[in-house]
Amino acid sequence: MAARRALKAVLVDLSGTLHIEDAAVPGAQEALKRLRGASVIVRFVTNTTKESKQDLLERLRKLEFDISENEIFTSLTAARSLLEQKQVRPMLLVDDRALPDFKGIQTSDPNAVVIGLAPEHFHYQILNQAFRLLLDGAPLIAIHKARYYKRKDGLALGPGPFVTALEYATDTKATVVGKPEKTFFLEALRGTGCEPEEAVMIGDDCRDDVGGAQDVGMLGILVKTGKYRASDEEKINPPPYLTCESFPHAVDHILQHLL
Repeated sequence: MAARRALKAVLVDLSGTLHIEDAAVPGAQEALKRLRGASVIVRFVTNTTKESKQDLLERLRKLEFDISENEIFTSLTAARSLLEQKQVRPMLLVDDRALPDFKGIQTSDPNAVVIGLAPEHFHYQILNQAFRLLLDGAPLIAIHKARYYKRKDGLALGPGPFVTALEYATDTKATVVGKPEKTFFLEALRGTGCEPEEAVMIGDDCRDDVGGAQDVGMLGILVKTGKYRASDEEKINPPPYLTCESFPHAVDHILQHLL
């Protein structure tokens, strides 16, 4: 890992870190204001595939978060870029609310499979259709492979188990575009003028948020909200730079010790 430099950028996960569905993490809005008052660039990075970037932005604004669209980098954005690069016609296994982010992408007669979080589509007939496309040589693109995520009613299966099932059945490996992939974090930093050694990532997922960020040279702060479960910090090596109660506590630490 390269030597640490002065902190210039903070990447913040959204679901589970700033909010859980339609409820903000207590104190998160005020903490974000305090962070913005410091001399750092703030970017928001998310693996969400449950809604388009526009819907996500609307949800955040209703919760009174001061966030603009160009500050958000999503795994849907990364997936679309890859589809355009490969020039393929995807079978889109994503939530219907995420479809606007793929507007203009040709999907008839598919020759690729893109899979995100799509509870309404994860049934035998649809998954079998994807399975047959993959057997015929179609590439499998996973927007991310999260094992589970946090909803208001508790933890719920993420897309990871379904991606892994298709990989197992077809003896293929998916191309993953979201966190914890190194390219995702580097793309999120692109345009900030910052190197990974000048950035910190705050999130509730020890592997995808913290582990992924630390693998590219950032510091990782794990918060005990959202999907966090006891001892998560022991699941990655090296462990998180810091584990704390919530986003406001993470901001306190940054302001007091990293700037």
